Amino acid sequence: MKKIKFVIRLSLPFIAVIISNLVYYLVKDNGKQKEMAHPYYLYFLYLIAAVILIEYIIAIFNEKIRKRIIYKTPFLTGIIVFLLLLNYITTKTLLLPTLYFPSLDRIIGLIVEQRVFLIHNILDSLGLLLEGFLWGVTVGFLTGLALGYFKKVGYWLNPVTKAIGPIPTTAWIPLALSTFPTTHSANVFLIAFAVWFPVTLMTSSGIQGIGQVNFEVAGTLGASTIYQILHVAIPAAMPSIFLGVFYGTVSSFATLMAVEMNGNSSGIGWYINWQKSVMMYDGVYAGLILIAVICSLSLTILFKVRDKVLIWQKGVIKW
Repeated sequence: MKKIKFVIRLSLPFIAVIISNLVYYLVKDNGKQKEMAHPYYLYFLYLIAAVILIEYIIAIFNEKIRKRIIYKTPFLTGIIVFLLLLNYITTKTLLLPTLYFPSLDRIIGLIVEQRVFLIHNILDSLGLLLEGFLWGVTVGFLTGLALGYFKKVGYWLNPVTKAIGPIPTTAWIPLALSTFPTTHSANVFLIAFAVWFPVTLMTSSGIQGIGQVNFEVAGTLGASTIYQILHVAIPAAMPSIFLGVFYGTVSSFATLMAVEMNGNSSGIGWYINWQKSVMMYDGVYAGLILIAVICSLSLTILFKVRDKVLIWQKGVIKW
């Protein structure tokens, strides 16, 4: 009985794909959606099924993957069923306005057919994001270090940080565009500002949370100020620093979308705004999907790095 349940459980994603095919071909379309040259939605389902099948084969020889795939099979089935229901509502019924809710064929097909153009815009966005992010992390780390370790610096800078830090980044857009010589430099500043505050706050908090006895012991043993900063303050504050970088990463993506919709001529945010202006909502959804995937991958990489650097805290904060 257990073996039968196990086989059924593993078969659920493929059963869902088969049902999706039957609904796609046997249920009449509403006639309002634009017809595509290929059934891109079904191709996407076949890709999911192929990946699951490959993992099943690997799981035969790898216990870790076997446990993971058994655990995730119902969730993967749920995703396929959700796509089935969404496709049914948008293409087979008139429950939702066709203009604002395009079919999955149109969304996935647009990503495939405009992949070169989309990749160009994604690279432009990533270049802008990376430049602003690096400035924000660098300045935020140095500011947080100064605020947390040097009390005299904190006396003067802490009130300033508390005053300007909580201001939403988007509120600075008009001032940044009128102050900086180019739109690009203004956008870099805005993204850097979005990253700067959380990194500054968490870095200074992490250093201030270190017991004073640690610095006293280091000083008694003859450690210089630089040595205490590099070997006591920064290592002990690393969990808080990474948390600040995490918050900054999320804020940087939100700011990226905002600044690219204000004067940019390229980038995924510009693309979403452009598609909205010409009432092509399949492009809007495609852009949102791509930025969600990129953001998720970026955070996943960040947490992988965190687990490597803070090996003793691996798994404390999960993503």
